[in-house]
Amino acid sequence: MNTRLPRWVWVGAITLAGIAGMVNAVGFLGFEHLAVSHVTGTTTQLGTALADGNWRGVRHLWAVLIAFSLGAMLSGLIIQDSTLRLGRRYGVALALEAALLLAAIPLFLRQQLNGALLAAMACGLQNAMVTTYSGAVVRTTPPSGMFTDLGIGLGHLLRGLPLPMRRLTLSGLIISGFLCGGILGTWGFRAFGYHALAIPAALTGATGIGYVIYRNHALRLLRQPGSTPDDSGAPEREHRREG
Repeated sequence: MNTRLPRWVWVGAITLAGIAGMVNAVGFLGFEHLAVSHVTGTTTQLGTALADGNWRGVRHLWAVLIAFSLGAMLSGLIIQDSTLRLGRRYGVALALEAALLLAAIPLFLRQQLNGALLAAMACGLQNAMVTTYSGAVVRTTPPSGMFTDLGIGLGHLLRGLPLPMRRLTLSGLIISGFLCGGILGTWGFRAFGYHALAIPAALTGATGIGYVIYRNHALRLLRQPGSTPDDSGAPEREHRREG
């Protein structure tokens, strides 16, 4: 497995993990106490609500699951691939995520479920956008897959097998990013309420702008005579075709 990850993958994955942690903290601390950045716990809550006959809870939880899936669908429509590559339209997806988070704020303030749904859609979009790079799984919400990778690495260590250190380092950094995001999101919610969502929205927008700048710079370098493939590992013709 080629685990040589370029800088833009490292920076983007860690930043987006922090953003997901912040959004999830605000959603969990809000009036509905919903985890919006992942669906594992939400599905468990749905099963509990069905068993208890809590039909209001069933409707709300189903809506969150559907919203998360719709966000992932939007990512598929925009990016059209599961493999990270520098030429893809991640900037468009990040701009849409930022818009969804900003639109969720006034709905949260009015204690409307649609606020949580827009936040869940933003997280679904982000989670589907960042999937794999050169065989290494890159997930930013939730961190369960990253904990799995760390556990597998420790098992390999005990068996004396070679460790994919870059992959394990990335997993550890993504977990740390999500955790720090949860801390910042909690502080932000206690200080600013639902307006704290403006912070991850701004960070998402800044990440998208940074990606577009980096992408355009890399493509200009590729067009120069004697250029070589950039650190995304994709040849020049792929970038030109997919840009």
